[in-house]
Amino acid sequence: MTDARIATARLGQDGPEVGVQGLGCMGMSFAYGPTDADAARATLERALELGITLYDTADAYGSGENERFLSPFFRAHREEVVIATKFALSIPPDDPNGRVIRNDPPYIRQSVEASLKRLDVDVIDLYYMHRRDVRVPIEETVGVMAELVREGKVKHLGLSEVTAGELRAAHAVHPIAAVQSEWSLFSRDIERHVVPAARELGVALVPYSPLGRGFLTGSFTSAEQELTADDFRRQMPRYTGENAAANASLLTPIREIAEARGATAGQIALAWVQQQATLCDLAVVPIPGTRKVHRVEENAAATTLTLTADELSRLDPIAGKVAGDRYANMRFTSAGRE
Repeated sequence: MTDARIATARLGQDGPEVGVQGLGCMGMSFAYGPTDADAARATLERALELGITLYDTADAYGSGENERFLSPFFRAHREEVVIATKFALSIPPDDPNGRVIRNDPPYIRQSVEASLKRLDVDVIDLYYMHRRDVRVPIEETVGVMAELVREGKVKHLGLSEVTAGELRAAHAVHPIAAVQSEWSLFSRDIERHVVPAARELGVALVPYSPLGRGFLTGSFTSAEQELTADDFRRQMPRYTGENAAANASLLTPIREIAEARGATAGQIALAWVQQQATLCDLAVVPIPGTRKVHRVEENAAATTLTLTADELSRLDPIAGKVAGDRYANMRFTSAGRE
């Protein structure tokens, strides 16, 4: 692995220029079992050396603990990093594991002030609506987000798990720099409507879980048998029971291509996502999550891989064969609203 910095892309027409691969930071302190804080900090530093400049967190990751964990790194490198955080998943006081979707103006204002304090910064570079509360008109939600831009608390706006229609309605109120949705060899539903809308509007796509939460790398084959009891993936239908066994059988072409290329399965899966920028003609900045230095090096190296037409055709059928939903509760996605 060399120290060559990765290429860059712009988020939106007037958004920040960032590395073509970002870093999902949730697992550094939340959701994916035991963590090593020192290893995670070393991973943040190494990512920046490689030109990874977009760092993704949210207020819901550990009730703000993920933002607090990242704060010292952000302060030390404030002029080099692009900080992305999110609001919308409120945690009920009596249920620390529960989530209530809220997009109402008072909640947004409360959330941004809390995130600014935890992050210990004056402005958030990219502020996402984490999930869509259908009870609140999206024009109202984005209107308040636009006020935050005018007030200097936020620089750029993003949306997560929205439909093409919701994206267009939001963009009409204020320019949207990025849409964050799940996009991988296992999850391709956004290609039908959201990707064309983003291309039309000049909005970047920021795919989360581009490695299928680690499943596409082969790091585990059954969440309930191999992952710790506090690992969020044990609750995800695709990675448990008969679904997990069926989906593991779909990884064969990924492994075969990786072996022929002298690459890892994860690099092939990431290269496929990165290549959608060319294939779909829009900016695509995936945010694979890791807390290990060697993994962030491996992931960054995938930005230089270009898959052949034959390799793409071998990978193309995978998503249509995947068993199980992305979430146990699909109301946390845009599914069914398009």
